[in-house]
Amino acid sequence: MSEDIIACQLTVRGRVQGVFFRDSVRREAQRRGVAGWAANRPDSSVEIVLEGRAPDVRELISYCERGPRRAEVTGVELREHSPQGLRGFEIR
Repeated sequence: MSEDIIACQLTVRGRVQGVFFRDSVRREAQRRGVAGWAANRPDSSVEIVLEGRAPDVRELISYCERGPRRAEVTGVELREHSPQGLRGFEIR
């Protein structure tokens, strides 16, 4: 039984700070069993690292493209990278 584990880093731009973006991503990641972290950046973007089963990570990427209700996402940069065996999801 082989599960495809993928990992990626997102930079989400728009009105994404001060709207519970990181916490909502944490909750969605935990619900799907996706590991990683989310952090506010000085340029008002949010950086997110995701690692988990491919379908779950893809669903979470789609969520990040919309964000929570009060967010206004204007762009998402996606960079794939190798899984690092992350566990849990934290807000940095």
